[in-house]
Amino acid sequence: MEIASVIGAIPYRMALAGGWIDQPFVSRLNPAPPGSMVVVALEPEVRFLDRAGMATGTRKVALQVWNGGLPGGDPAVLARSLYAAENAGKAEPSGSQDMIGLIYPGVNRLDYGADFEGGYFPAHIETNRDPRIARWVEEVFYLVPVAQRPEGYGPLGIKNLNPEWIRRLGQSGKDCFNAILARNVRALGASMGECMLCWEAILPHTVRHPTITADLKGLLEYYQRRYAGAMYSGCGGGYLLVVSEEPVPGAFRIKVRV
Repeated sequence: MEIASVIGAIPYRMALAGGWIDQPFVSRLNPAPPGSMVVVALEPEVRFLDRAGMATGTRKVALQVWNGGLPGGDPAVLARSLYAAENAGKAEPSGSQDMIGLIYPGVNRLDYGADFEGGYFPAHIETNRDPRIARWVEEVFYLVPVAQRPEGYGPLGIKNLNPEWIRRLGQSGKDCFNAILARNVRALGASMGECMLCWEAILPHTVRHPTITADLKGLLEYYQRRYAGAMYSGCGGGYLLVVSEEPVPGAFRIKVRV
């Protein structure tokens, strides 16, 4: 029995450097638009934890809307349809990167600027479906489970929306995509580390919050010192996405959907 028969055939997505630039309250203050972020489509080979930054909430909506499987058709149309389904009636809509990450295959750079549709959708999506790039991503990424976001947690309690940090955030996504295409593990790790610095500067509750009991900062620093790079799969914890050319104890691998 295939595991997709249990967890559904909708892909997951892994978000890399640049996350939060898809939110208009961030992108509108970017002095050098567009800012970019990177998402990678993952085959559903394992059930990822809920509240762990792997777009499981959006995926649940997709499973309901599309009866367990991803339909054919234009990915842009499907992403907008899923965005509308998830955000119907919400005062604060979720970011469109979740939907795009689930639907678009391969490694994708999403370019967001407030001058395009208010910043809710990317002005441009650069997609790479090269199997060699996908295999390289599978070879260097290790996922370490850390902790689900706790109940009552929220990342937006403190907002330090400094334009220079926001510019750096959007640039980290560009650097991340270029590093993947160049298959440069050091540059990839550096872009992920830069993204985490930006998160902590702009939204400190992404790594520190009264409801978080795990030492997210300490764990992050350990893996960043020991390996080529690391960042969290989402705010408040989830998985540590570790980049390494050697095995990482306790980690598991991913399979990129191309």
